[in-house]
Amino acid sequence: MKLACCVWALTLPEDETLNHMQSLGFEWIDIQPHMLRTDETKSHADSLGLRVSCVGISFGLPDGSGLEHADDTKRQSAIDHMKAGIDHASNLGATCAYVVPSLDTSQPALDRFADSMRDIADYAEKANIKVGIEHFPGRALPIAQGTLDFIEDIGHDNLYLLLDSGHLQMSNEDASTVIRNAGDRLAYVHLDDNDGDGDLHWALLDGVMTHESLKALVDALYEIGYDGMVSLELSPKLPDPLDSLQKSMKIIQNL
Repeated sequence: MKLACCVWALTLPEDETLNHMQSLGFEWIDIQPHMLRTDETKSHADSLGLRVSCVGISFGLPDGSGLEHADDTKRQSAIDHMKAGIDHASNLGATCAYVVPSLDTSQPALDRFADSMRDIADYAEKANIKVGIEHFPGRALPIAQGTLDFIEDIGHDNLYLLLDSGHLQMSNEDASTVIRNAGDRLAYVHLDDNDGDGDLHWALLDGVMTHESLKALVDALYEIGYDGMVSLELSPKLPDPLDSLQKSMKIIQNL
């Protein structure tokens, strides 16, 4: 396994954020589709030895669009946005991209979302990009196991689960069980903590996460032979995001 960091934990100018990622010791970063768009920023990242592991292609969707939208034009707008994000991920050498479910929990919306994901997964497969779907409390796929079932029902070889430790705490799911059930359908892991209720993205062990629960999560990843990324996803609203990143990095490295 390799350790990465979601760079949106920092709200500094892009070059300063990259500098901090390198100074903290990260080699791999998660980005949003609008990031690393210029030759200058890409060259800067290269000079710092930073490589992109994953792109969150749901960020920055055109207003009013959605993968589940009943209006075909607005749904296609969202699909096109995702495909452009996959192109960007491929150009940067990333191997994973992920999608956040919509807020519409109706079955017709889920069916349209599934159709959109098939299209996106097809497109990404040609670029050797794995597509993860993130389970997300409060959205159409709030539970990790339910998201795995949804992926299985779609039946596409290039659709996977993006697991988020904080979301598991909110849905009261056992991380080890979810990881074992996911097996080779696990594409990526986000690590963060919270109070068990809100999606707060605190530093590791600052909330309900314990050393024992985190160790069990990591042990389960080793058990299934997971060789992908674990990425720290902390909130930019924390009092000192840099300190929280450093603290969390040390904790996970020790495991």
